[in-house]
Amino acid sequence: MQNRFQHLFDKKSENILNVYFTAGYPNLDSTKELLHNLEVAGADIVEIGMPYSDPLADGPTLQKSSAVALENGMSITVLFEQLQDIRSETQLPIVLMGYLNPVLQYGLEAFLKHCANLQIDGLILPDMPLSIYQSDYAVLFNKYQIKPIFLITPSTSEARIRAIDTLSEAFIYVVSTANTTGSDQLFTDATIQYFKRIKNMQLQTPCLIGFGVSRHDHFKETCKYASGAIIGSAFIRHVQSKGISSSSIQSFIGSIKGSYVLQ
Repeated sequence: MQNRFQHLFDKKSENILNVYFTAGYPNLDSTKELLHNLEVAGADIVEIGMPYSDPLADGPTLQKSSAVALENGMSITVLFEQLQDIRSETQLPIVLMGYLNPVLQYGLEAFLKHCANLQIDGLILPDMPLSIYQSDYAVLFNKYQIKPIFLITPSTSEARIRAIDTLSEAFIYVVSTANTTGSDQLFTDATIQYFKRIKNMQLQTPCLIGFGVSRHDHFKETCKYASGAIIGSAFIRHVQSKGISSSSIQSFIGSIKGSYVLQ
């Protein structure tokens, strides 16, 4: 069966917008409302962060949202309960993003089996070593048809990028910078050269660029070199100040895509 990522990228090969939010933020029960409003507003992929007490790759904004979500009572078990009937409401590709330790504490196979039952499409674990995935975890990911999504950075070797390309069935997460998430700076010349280098590799897997993508000009720039972009911290900041109503989410997505300007 064709996975949702294949369906999306066959239908739309450019200007893909993947929006991240933290499960349990701003309120414990925000998950379904955010999913619905993001789909209505025009997001192409939704990435749901599983809050963790030590999120190494996250900048201050996502760290704070994670801390609030944990205080609200969010956990893997609660998130799975919230997503129980989600496929009756949306067919958007859904990615879970988190860290390896809580998933291993839950039990990797139990976690992947639950994801499969909920028809979750992909999983991002930034601290999962590629070699360990290949030797120990790939069989389980394949068994439950959960697509692993791997990150590459400006320092990732061509050999590793090629290996990731071979293993990927969703998209490759192109990290724009070695910094944590949340920067609002324009891309440097060195970053643009990095984007060009990845594009010129002509990988078989679609690439989405994340970290530091927060405005329309960022989105336009990334779409020159990849299939689209991932936005997290900027969306969390918007939710913090403007809330999660349909009109709020539509204004944010519109500002990124260039439909209209945030008020």
